Amino acid sequence: MKISDRDVLLVIDVQNDFCTGGALAVPGGEKVVPAINRIAQKFDNVVLTQDWHPRDHVSFAPNHAGRQPFQTIELDYGTQVLWPSHCVQGTAGAQFHRDLDVTRASLVVRKGFRRGIDSYSALFENDHRTPTGLLGYLRERELKTVFVAGLALDFCVRFSAEDARKAGLQVVVIEDACRAIDLDGLVAATHQSFRELGISVVSLEAFL
Repeated sequence: MKISDRDVLLVIDVQNDFCTGGALAVPGGEKVVPAINRIAQKFDNVVLTQDWHPRDHVSFAPNHAGRQPFQTIELDYGTQVLWPSHCVQGTAGAQFHRDLDVTRASLVVRKGFRRGIDSYSALFENDHRTPTGLLGYLRERELKTVFVAGLALDFCVRFSAEDARKAGLQVVVIEDACRAIDLDGLVAATHQSFRELGISVVSLEAFL
């Protein structure tokens, strides 16, 4: 696969709390790191995202009396999964995995920092209206194709890929540079959504 200067690698939430031993560990989460580091060498444009929550964030189950992680509540923007407290601003859990090569990144997008709304997507918060600023960055630099990798495939990778595609960008998900939570069969739903939207799914081999 030939990478051009109009392509960007979008690396989603490769943070300690999403890796083994973290507060919201994605199974095998840290295993994406070598693949991402290898792929990133081929890109002139690399963007990292970072979950960056306040301690009193609305998505944290401990902030709702009687609620348990992975239950859902209804908020004004729709259904919200309640998560264990994770990626709290300034904590070790919010830091990027120590082996992730961050030196190639031209931008770090922090998301989920507003107390009252969660942010899965790198482009919009969960109301699908409040922008993170990334879409403007991509358009200003005339970046046309977004390659997405990171954590977790069925949440933040999926929402980021979908929003980028709906914004008119070409989108490619590098599946073996992602790992999934697979909450209630969401991986199958994710693949179905990708097919419907015309989001390509490729393997690491495409870059070798």
